[in-house]
Amino acid sequence: MEKILIIEDEQSIRELIKLNLSVVGYETYEASDGEEGLKVLNSREVDLVILDLMLPKIEGYDLLPLILEKKVPVILLTAKDGIKDKVKGLNMGADDYITKPFDVLELLARIKAVLRRAGKEIKRKGFDDVEIYDEQRKVFKAGLEIELTPKEYDLLKILVDNKGIAMSRDKLLELVWDYDYEGNTRTVDVHVQRLRNKLKTDKIKTVYKVGYRLED
Repeated sequence: MEKILIIEDEQSIRELIKLNLSVVGYETYEASDGEEGLKVLNSREVDLVILDLMLPKIEGYDLLPLILEKKVPVILLTAKDGIKDKVKGLNMGADDYITKPFDVLELLARIKAVLRRAGKEIKRKGFDDVEIYDEQRKVFKAGLEIELTPKEYDLLKILVDNKGIAMSRDKLLELVWDYDYEGNTRTVDVHVQRLRNKLKTDKIKTVYKVGYRLED
């Protein structure tokens, strides 16, 4: 999952941002001043920084070039709403700018857009609160990683890739276990039940006399 550093001296705002980012699946780091933010930046791999401009120890404008040197995208966050401050931050290389007070949904949308433009958005798929990160072969439920066996993962991915389509047991057996597998379709039933239990979902439906379908 993408890693976001929040550099903000107001604890209530910092915790609000962290909570909402965690809910949608981002990993977060925190810093309450510019000096601490720089330490985190130098010791952690970060995909995006949310940077308050009015910070103790090292101001946001002074910290911004140091962040950009690492080719990390930045969203500026500040109570200043003057056009000069916006223009200055953007001209220095910030990717976006949002003023306090802000709407959380707007902030989340801007984060997603900046990550996408920067090519740092990790490709994911899934349904409801289940997210699949195919490159990492990881699955998360409500932000928590779920341990799946390789075959459970492959079966889930097939169902997600064919969402809304009834997949026969024989077809699932062929796709997940390949042609050389000598088992029977009961294997598919067992793995589907494990997926339902681990993901606590009723979206994997049994299609009578056919197989299974992941509902939209």
